Amino acid sequence: MKSVGRGVAPGRPNVGVLMDPTYRRGVGGATTGVAALTPPASAAKLPGMSDDLNAAADARLEEALARLGARDPREFYRERLRELKQADAQGYEGAVAYYRDTLIPSVASGTVDPLAAWTEYGRRLAEAVSPGRTVAVDGTGLAHPYSEPAPGDHLVLHLPGGRGGRALLVGLPAHLTDAQRATYDVLVSGKQKQR
Repeated sequence: MKSVGRGVAPGRPNVGVLMDPTYRRGVGGATTGVAALTPPASAAKLPGMSDDLNAAADARLEEALARLGARDPREFYRERLRELKQADAQGYEGAVAYYRDTLIPSVASGTVDPLAAWTEYGRRLAEAVSPGRTVAVDGTGLAHPYSEPAPGDHLVLHLPGGRGGRALLVGLPAHLTDAQRATYDVLVSGKQKQR
């Protein structure tokens, strides 16, 4: 994946751009400038997946995103899956199996909240990429241990267990509070406020 913007470490998604409501990735990864955050028009199809099952799961997620005004998490989960594929073939196979056998069928069937199910998938991907702990950051900036489902107004981050690693984005609320934005900037983007 080509990095968008300056200062992005090779192999790391530019999640700051993904948080920008004026950013939309078009075909081939080009920025279109359209005021939306959606995945590319041609989603990858995993082997053995029914088109009807995928369509039903996509429709349920799209409806939930529209109803709640939530951000679509699939783009940064795809990037996390790419990272996992390069770093850990067994972890990647496990993530694909969970997607195929658990996530898509449960979302398509309507037995789970689609956003909660996708957030849990994102948490699993983050844990597979870098073991650690997942937290939900409330509007005041206070971090709480993650429990499924995380409240929709919480910023969900995965904190790698090793020293020096940046937090991995798992879930974004529709609107970040100033405290959540500051938490994101420091823990995910690595930005320190200049004094």
